[in-house]
Amino acid sequence: MTATERIAPPLTGGEREMLRGFLDYHRATLAVKCDGLTDEELRLQSSPPSTLSLLGLVRHMAEVERTWFRRVINKEDVPLVWSPEGDFQAAYDAREADRAEAFAAWEAEVEHARRIEREAESLDVTGYMPRWESEVSLRLVMLHLIHEYARHNGHADFLRESIDGEVGA
Repeated sequence: MTATERIAPPLTGGEREMLRGFLDYHRATLAVKCDGLTDEELRLQSSPPSTLSLLGLVRHMAEVERTWFRRVINKEDVPLVWSPEGDFQAAYDAREADRAEAFAAWEAEVEHARRIEREAESLDVTGYMPRWESEVSLRLVMLHLIHEYARHNGHADFLRESIDGEVGA
């Protein structure tokens, strides 16, 4: 349960560098919100019957990274991590999960995503998103992930504050 290093995103630079920086900043923000908490605290639910918890958010973001980068952009035929049936909601239910498993999966998916992004010729590389029935660019994927993390980091703020009173990011 070490403190996560979080590097501020760049204030100037090219489009790809800026997208990378903001995405990594938001990834680190989620980890910061989990720093110093026990498995039990990470599993605490926001307001039952909702199963939303910090650990559930980490698991969900592993699925999001996997889907958008590996399945959509890289066209890999891989199932979801926690639901071979493709149920994205399954990741949120972390009642029986532990930090080590969730963070190992999330960190592995982040590394896959970084590799796929680095190896892509440009932000104009596309992949097919079945749910949207459309081709999407790597640019859109990175923007979508930034949005997804930012939204869930807002949830993480409230979850963390309800656990131990810690506020701010």
